[in-house]
Amino acid sequence: MEQIKKKILVVDDSALMRRVLSDLINSDKRFQVVAKAANGMEAFDLLSRENYDGVVLDLNMPKMNGLELLAELRKFRIAARVMIASTDSAEGAKVTMDALELGALDFIQKPGSSLECRGEDFAESFLGILYAVTCGKLPTYDKPPVPYASPAKRVPAKSTPQRAVGARRIKKLVAIASSTGGPKALQSILSPLPKDLDAPIVLVQHMPKGFTTSFAERLNEACELNVREAADGEELEKGTVYVAMGGRHLNIEQNVNGNCVIRYSDEPLREGVRPSANYLFESLAKTEKLDLTCVVLTGMGSDGTDGIRTLKDKKEVYVITQDCESCVVYGMPKSIVNAGLSDKTLPLDAIANSIEDRVGRLT
Repeated sequence: MEQIKKKILVVDDSALMRRVLSDLINSDKRFQVVAKAANGMEAFDLLSRENYDGVVLDLNMPKMNGLELLAELRKFRIAARVMIASTDSAEGAKVTMDALELGALDFIQKPGSSLECRGEDFAESFLGILYAVTCGKLPTYDKPPVPYASPAKRVPAKSTPQRAVGARRIKKLVAIASSTGGPKALQSILSPLPKDLDAPIVLVQHMPKGFTTSFAERLNEACELNVREAADGEELEKGTVYVAMGGRHLNIEQNVNGNCVIRYSDEPLREGVRPSANYLFESLAKTEKLDLTCVVLTGMGSDGTDGIRTLKDKKEVYVITQDCESCVVYGMPKSIVNAGLSDKTLPLDAIANSIEDRVGRLT
C-alpha cells in the first residue's frame, strides 16, 4: 500500500527559500508540499480554509510576521502543527522562545544561504524535526500564553536560601530529558516547585547552540527556583535548575570532595542530538551516594532509554515518564515504558508534585 504523504504548508517571504525548502521536503517520501505562502496574511487565509499536517514558518516576514500569525491562530483558535524555520540565531533566540510559547511545536535555525540549506546535515535535522512536528498533537488554546518580562523589566536574581558549610555535597538529584513539546512541558513542571527544593535539577532539552541561554532565562522568569544555563566546572546546588548548553553534551562528575560538578564534552551526536540525555544519565551511573530521580518527557525517538538502562543496571533510580495523553509526541517516554524501565507514568500536571514528594524541601 502506498504511504499517505503528510501535507505541508511552507511560509517564507523569500521565493528562493520557499523553493529550496519545498524541494527538500518533497525529496522525502513522507511529505508533500501542497501550499506555499509569502507572508503571515497569506498563510492565515490558507489555514482558515484548509488543514495541513505541518506548517514550516519563517519569523521575519512583511505584512504579517511569524509571531503575529501564531497570535492570530491562537486568537481565532485555529490549531496547526507549526515548525519554525528562521535565520534568527542567538540574537533572535528570544523571538523563537516567543514562538514556542504561542504554540509552535519545535524549531530549526535556518542557514543564511540556500546552498547551506541543501547540505546533508541541515537536511537530516530539518526533516527529522518536521516529522516529529507532524506526528505531534495539535496545540490547544485553553490557557493564554504566560506573559514574560521584557529584558528591561526582568526581576533581579533570586536570593538563595542560606545553607550550611558543606551543603554542596548533595544527597539527591533530579535529571530531566525532553525534546519536541519540551519547553512548555518543562515550564509546567518547574514553575510550581518551591525555591527551597532539597535537590538540584539538571535538564537536557534538545536545542541547538545559541538558544539555551534565552530558554533558561525564560524559565527563570516563570519559576521560584533559580534556573540558568549550566556552566562547565560549576558545582550543583540545591534549589537550582541547570539547563544543558545547546550543542554540547552535559555530564555530571563528583570531585574529590564528593560534590557534583558540571562537565561538558563534544562527543559525537547520539540519537541524532547533542546534548543527549543518554550521556547525562550514563554519567550519573558513575556517581556515589546519590538518591536519583529521572524524568523523561515528551519527544520523538528514544533518547534516554540506553542511559536509564545503564543506571538501572548499576544502582537504584526512580524513573518518572510523562503519559501519552499529555505528551505532544509520545516517543521518548514510550521507549522507556516499553523497555520496562519506568517506575511511574504520570500526566504532566502531576509530575511536579511527584518530584517534590521524592526530594522534599530544605529543613
